[in-house]
Parts: sequence; structure tokens; C-alpha cells
Amino acid sequence: MSTSTPRRTRSAGECPCRGATLAKLVQPAILALLAEGGLHGYDLVQRVATLPTLHGRRPDPTGIYRILKSMARRGLLAAAWDASAKGPAKRSYTLTAAGRDCLAAWVETLRDYRDSIDALLKTTQRAAVSCCKKTGYCP
Repeated sequence: MSTSTPRRTRSAGECPCRGATLAKLVQPAILALLAEGGLHGYDLVQRVATLPTLHGRRPDPTGIYRILKSMARRGLLAAAWDASAKGPAKRSYTLTAAGRDCLAAWVETLRDYRDSIDALLKTTQRAAVSCCKKTGYCP
């Protein structure tokens, strides 16, 4: 029987067990922010940074702009240049009808995720307590 040590390829902060994958929820966050009204790309990046799913980490602005572009291509957002403000023209984003439909679908999906996570949390809590009792190792 082989007993190999698992190879670590990520730092502890990047481990999914620390919530690193919650940034994947940026799309529904953008949809929710735009449901309140149109925003410039920079403003969206700033608002996304305040969301609890990022745990205080700053989002990658390039990644946010890439997601915005993809969402606009898919018809979820309308993008237009706004040259009325002082300084260079800024791209402004608004939610489309398809974006509102997608937001509604995300509400259902996130409810399902929450229910699944609640069930998984109960299972992992029971397992952690059991492991602690069996091994005496209780982190």
C-alpha cells in the first residue's frame, strides 16, 4: 500500500477551502449591481470590491472588464461610451431584458447552492467532530 503525501500546488490563501473560488460569483454580483442602475466599468470594479463574497480581497480589474465584455457579447448587458463626463470617455453598462432573466435564474441557482452548502456544512461538521473524537486531533 502506497502512502504518498499529497502535493501542494496552491498557497493556503488560494485553497478553495478558504473561499478562493467565491470570486466565481462575480457575474451574478455584476447583474445585481446593474439591476440598481447603470454604472461605468470603474464604478462596477469598485462596487464588486465591497461585496462579501470576496472577503475583502480586491478583484482583478482586468478580469472584471473581461467578464463585462463577455456578458455584453452574450446580450446580458448593454455597453455604451459615455463622453459627457470630464476626462476620457468611459464605458457605461446597463442591464438588458436578457440580463434581468439571467439575474432571476441566478437567484434560483444561488438558493439551490445555499441549500446544498447548508446540507454539506452539516455533514462536514459531523465528520469533523467524529474525527476529533476518534483521533484526538481537533484543530
